[in-house]
Amino acid sequence: METDTLAVTIGKNITRLRRIANMTQLELAEKLNYSDKSVSKWEQGNGVPDIRILVQLADLFQVSVDDLVREHKEKPIVPKSTRNMRRLIIMLCSVGLCWLVAVAAFVFIGIGAPKVPYLWLAFVYAVPASAIVVLVFSCIWQYKTVRVVSVSVLIWSVLACIYLTTFVCGVEENMWLIFILGIPLQVLALVFFVWWKRLPFFKHKH
Repeated sequence: METDTLAVTIGKNITRLRRIANMTQLELAEKLNYSDKSVSKWEQGNGVPDIRILVQLADLFQVSVDDLVREHKEKPIVPKSTRNMRRLIIMLCSVGLCWLVAVAAFVFIGIGAPKVPYLWLAFVYAVPASAIVVLVFSCIWQYKTVRVVSVSVLIWSVLACIYLTTFVCGVEENMWLIFILGIPLQVLALVFFVWWKRLPFFKHKH
């Protein structure tokens, strides 16, 4: 009885994932070097693929074997490629919102107070704002490389904002020295976001 239930669950998952991938049973069978009759039998719950085929299916659909054998009542299985694409779109839209605010500030301040100088600073401030948005999402979604890059951009863009703001305010003397702060900050960021789990203290704690 349990085997029959498992076969039906796997069959439903294979059918769903095959349709998401826009493949026919024949196309899936060719990729697995099996007949379309075998694929049809699996999808109808009349048989269970062996573990080797399950691993192939998981790799093909970019999901885990556990995703194939578990019943998914609350939400459908979403392949990794589709999930990553959705996340990228969300991230880009959020960053775009930062730049939309910068453009709106530039336009409306330019219209309402045309004598206000250095309106272009709105676009400079949009850079660290965008980096913060990307950093938040990369921490939530555990994208380590994106996280490191966004922290680096945040550090140097904030320093650039400070430098340019003081420059336009007439404070020029030795303000370039502020960029020296970026060196230790960058090193600390790399240590924390890249190697902190490898440090002996954290390994022992874990």
